[in-house]
Amino acid sequence: MTPFRAGHESLEAVLALADGTCFKGIGFGAPTSRAGEVVFNTSMVGYEEAITDPSYKGQILTFTYPLIGNYGVRKDRFESDGPQVEGLVVRQLSDFYKHPLAVQGVSEWLAREKIPGIAGIDTRMLTKKIRETGVMNGALVVGESVDEDDALKSAERQKSISDVDVLSKVGVKEPKEIRPDKEAAERLKRKKGKEKTVLLVDCGVKLSIIRCLTERGVNVVLVPSDFSEKQAARLDFDAAFVSNGPGDPKRAGTTVALVKALAENNVLFGICFGNQLLAHALGGTTYKLKYGHRGGNQPVKDFHNGRVYVTSQNHGFAVDEKSLEGTGLKATVFNLNDGSVEGTRHRKKPLWSVQYHPEANPGPLDCLEYFDEFVDKI
Repeated sequence: MTPFRAGHESLEAVLALADGTCFKGIGFGAPTSRAGEVVFNTSMVGYEEAITDPSYKGQILTFTYPLIGNYGVRKDRFESDGPQVEGLVVRQLSDFYKHPLAVQGVSEWLAREKIPGIAGIDTRMLTKKIRETGVMNGALVVGESVDEDDALKSAERQKSISDVDVLSKVGVKEPKEIRPDKEAAERLKRKKGKEKTVLLVDCGVKLSIIRCLTERGVNVVLVPSDFSEKQAARLDFDAAFVSNGPGDPKRAGTTVALVKALAENNVLFGICFGNQLLAHALGGTTYKLKYGHRGGNQPVKDFHNGRVYVTSQNHGFAVDEKSLEGTGLKATVFNLNDGSVEGTRHRKKPLWSVQYHPEANPGPLDCLEYFDEFVDKI
């Protein structure tokens, strides 16, 4: 079985890893080259959501599920304005798609967005290599002819994700207000007595997170990740929210300062990158996972309510539990595969966060109740 229908075989492609490994395949998308951290996602569906997730900025994304593209591209499934990945790696790309809402195929989509892709390689072998050695940098080159040596040099030159400023490449640049529909707003107003506004620190927020808030009647004000404490003080809001995002939280000093200020006297909830930033803001720290958690089937246990959830995740860093001593935060959720911290709560203040994605997309919707808890606490 060929990776495509006939007509795409004219594009060559090579994925070069920093350790010297090269994968040759068939190119799709844009005939160009990109470098980044090579990671894998284990979800069986949801490639549109994953490709448009801003948390993948700076990364070349590999799907472990072998067939990608069979239901095309539907814009209502996007988690941002467009693709965020540096490149795409698949076993088999279906250029034939069938879905009533699909408007184009994956290869056509990525070509328009100037993002390269490679198909026809052994993605299982690539995934096993990453699991055994850890994530590493790579370069993806697509064209009528490609040079392996140039690709390897590009992979070797690529900086670590911890040394790259990817946070500034995502999120809003100016404050932006998103209001709920009138019916949802009225329901919340009857319950709370007045309209409620959430200040959302946009580190690369997924659109599903915003929808989960506005569907509950909350007025959302997005602010940039480099927003200052003084700028935030001039806004009128009832609670704070810190979003997901790409990169190493240790680089996000300005955002950490903002989160620290917001945590003083506000209800505050964080998701993914927001979980890590809250830990840093209160004096904790984080570390880089060997190959991260990316997929829709990660089991966690929340010891705050005693429940086990199957969760959607996308992160390469985790909170160091030992570093939380003296911060007021307590690790309350743990990954049942590797024991890493998946959520924290403050012992006295209304501050808490989770490392996974309760909004899912893609993934199970088991954890939507966290949004209910947040709105209830306002």
